[in-house]
Amino acid sequence: MKKIGLYIAVLLALSSCVTKKKFQATQTEKDRIEQALRQTTSDLAECEKRFATKSSNYDALSAELEKAKAKIDELTKEVDFQKTSNVKLLDQLTNLSVISKEGAASIRQSLETIDKQSRDISLLNSQIRSKDSLNLVLVLNLKRSLSDVNDTDVNVKVDKGVVLISLSDNMLYKSGSSEISTRANSVLEKIAKVINDYKTFDVLIEGNTDNVPIATSCLIDNWDLSVKRATSIARVLQKNYGVDPSRIIAGGRSEYNAKVPNDTKANKSINRRTEIIIMPKLDEFFKLLEIKN
Repeated sequence: MKKIGLYIAVLLALSSCVTKKKFQATQTEKDRIEQALRQTTSDLAECEKRFATKSSNYDALSAELEKAKAKIDELTKEVDFQKTSNVKLLDQLTNLSVISKEGAASIRQSLETIDKQSRDISLLNSQIRSKDSLNLVLVLNLKRSLSDVNDTDVNVKVDKGVVLISLSDNMLYKSGSSEISTRANSVLEKIAKVINDYKTFDVLIEGNTDNVPIATSCLIDNWDLSVKRATSIARVLQKNYGVDPSRIIAGGRSEYNAKVPNDTKANKSINRRTEIIIMPKLDEFFKLLEIKN
C-alpha cells in the first residue's frame, strides 16, 4: 500500500512526465489485487461448502473462517484505495493523451467491476455473520430445551457452520434395533419444537454404528441398521411432531464415520450415535455464495 501511495505522489508531482509504462505498472498491480480478491472469494466459498462434512475440529474452522473474513476486509480496503488511485491516474493520462479514449473506457469499466465485486463481498460477509449469529441462537434454544437431559446422551454444538445434535444409541434404541424408546420420544419432541421454529433450515439425520457386524432377518449389515435408525427418527419427527418432511434428509454412514477408534467398549458406545444436523436450505445457502457478473 505504501508503494502505491509513493507511486501516486510521484505521478502527481511529475504529471507532465507520465508515461504509458508507468500506467501499465499500475494496471498490473490492480490486476494482482483483483486476482487476490477473486482467490479469497473462492476460498471463502469453498470453506462454506465444506459445512456438510462433519468434524470435531470446529475451533480450527472458526479460525479459518475469521481469517478469510479478515482477508476480505483487507482486500476490500486495498481495492478502494487502488480504485481511487487509478481514477486519478486515468484522468491525468487522458488529459495527456497517453492512452486512447477506448482504453480509458475499458479501464473505467474494469473499475466499475471491482466496485461491484467489493459490494458483493461486503454483502456475503454480512450474510455469513448473520447466519453464524442465527446458529448460536438456535444452539442456545436447543440447550435450554434439553437442559434436563444427560450430557452423555445428547450433545449440541455448532460444527463447521451448522448446528449438530448428537444422540446416543443407548438413549434412542434397544441394542441392535431401530425401534425408538419412550425416553427418546420426549427428547425428540423438544428438538422438533425448536426445528419447527426455524422453517428456513433443513434437517439432515445420519445414523452411525460401531464396527461390530450385525446380521438378522431384518438387517443385512451395519449399513442397514444405520439407515433404518435415521429413517425411524425422520418418521417420528414427521408423524408425531409435525416437522415438514420436505425439510428432512435421512441417511446412514454405517461404521465408516467413527469419531474414535473402535478399540474399546466405551469408544464403540461413542461411535453408536444418530446425528441431527440443522442447516440452511442448500439452494438458499448457495445463492448467498453466488457473485453475479
